[in-house]
Amino acid sequence: MEKIYYNGKILTMHHKSGQEAVEQAPEAVLVKDGIIAGVGDIRKLLEMAPGAAKYDLEGKCLMPAFIDAHSHFVMNGQMALCADLSACESYEDIIHTLKVYMKKENMKENQVVLGFGYDHNFLKEGGQPDKRILDQVSTKIPILILHISAHLACANSAALALAQITASTPDPAGGVIGRLPGSMEPSGYLEEAGMQMVQTAIAPMIKADPVKMMDQMQKIYLENGVTTAQDGASTAQDLQMLKQMADTHRLVMDVVAYPLLPAGGQKIVSENLQLCKGYKDHVKIGGYKLVLDGSPQGRSAWMSEPYLGGDEGYCGYPWMEDAEVEKYVQCAVSEHRQILAHCNGDAASEQFLNAYEKALEAAQVKDDLRPVMIHCQTVRNDQLDRMARLHMIASVFVGHVWYWGDVHKKNFGEKRGNHISPVKDALTRGIHVNFHQDTPVTKPDMLHSVWCAVNRISRSKDLIGADQKIPVYDALRAVTIEAAYEYFEEDSKGTIEVGKRADLVILDQSPMETEAMKIREVKVLETIKDGKTVFSIL
Repeated sequence: MEKIYYNGKILTMHHKSGQEAVEQAPEAVLVKDGIIAGVGDIRKLLEMAPGAAKYDLEGKCLMPAFIDAHSHFVMNGQMALCADLSACESYEDIIHTLKVYMKKENMKENQVVLGFGYDHNFLKEGGQPDKRILDQVSTKIPILILHISAHLACANSAALALAQITASTPDPAGGVIGRLPGSMEPSGYLEEAGMQMVQTAIAPMIKADPVKMMDQMQKIYLENGVTTAQDGASTAQDLQMLKQMADTHRLVMDVVAYPLLPAGGQKIVSENLQLCKGYKDHVKIGGYKLVLDGSPQGRSAWMSEPYLGGDEGYCGYPWMEDAEVEKYVQCAVSEHRQILAHCNGDAASEQFLNAYEKALEAAQVKDDLRPVMIHCQTVRNDQLDRMARLHMIASVFVGHVWYWGDVHKKNFGEKRGNHISPVKDALTRGIHVNFHQDTPVTKPDMLHSVWCAVNRISRSKDLIGADQKIPVYDALRAVTIEAAYEYFEEDSKGTIEVGKRADLVILDQSPMETEAMKIREVKVLETIKDGKTVFSIL
């Protein structure tokens, strides 16, 4: 089927500057069989396809669909089935929300209650809702609630007992088991690997409707104009879920999986080599994933200089020792595979850069494997210089500026706090930069990320690093063509050009012509994947 889109603001995103994009915008776009077949003068396109259906944009904006550069696609579906704690402002709110959820779901003692999305930074009490709070909900049914960062959690007494965590249980490597004041008794507060101990224990008891979960996974992406998403840190079970969705034709968008190396990533890849060669029913494997530290807003990110407040000299901590990280990075490079590394703290960034430089030297690989530093929250300028030399991509969680910019200033001080998400400094060095929202940590709202990068405003309306602001067009490139570049798909996605896939989004207005402070108010009206509408409110 052929369709011509016309009479609107068309952003092809292949121009070098925003001025060129506006001045040289085409009149119309022709789509045929899921491919962009023509771009330019409407009369010529009508001559090419006289029988094409005509789509009058009525002044609305047509541009390439958004591409998610890092999120947790399967986890998004899982968290959608949990008690939603994101609106809770107090311990009382958390208790009430969990009780309502348990009643609605008719929870029994042989089940587990999971909650997701609380943020201690914005609770009235300013602390962690540990077992002393969660035991008020139930002391018999295991309860585990995950922090919005997904790097911290709190468990009730029943969940701790299930995981056999007692006063004599030592902190695991790369994690913390919280203790009650003045004792070794576990409080229920858990960080990183400590949280994973409880997750592993309760996993067999979790009963989820797989069909409902599958449907939830992609819904929020499509509503936000995203047609390609990532499943970062895939386990064997995660990939199996994606393959099941693909085999049953439930997937309408593309998903790129990155198996977690410490969780059997090599075995997962070796058993699915066909998926490493390209998409099969919308699923492919892009490479490997590592997690090197935690959350800056949760004070578990690994820093080279101490956090302010709290224990003197505290810098967070790494997930792994240098030798282990070097082993995993060398594995990826020797196999000529891309590797993505979660680095929130600058010490974690340093560890990744050191390991990657060693791996390149040892393997003498000349291919551009496009390694990716995920998050880049506190990456320093000397590290950006090294990233540029390594052709390392900066995938920036720029939404931190809004969500936790005030918290970062409190934790790191003015200088470091203002340099979070240093997009401008990365672009100045010629680094390929894209944006992500780390869904389900935050919604895959690309226009909110664009707004953050352009305005650099925090929740308290504080300006966070004015020198890191970038133009709207550069921010839009970060969620289209630059994200496509991460997946080696810049020849098929990310711009509206002849021969590329017709992955498109229709907005109610052009972000290029919207007041900077109102960009996040721009609405996604329709999402188009391979020429077919997969979401619409029109």
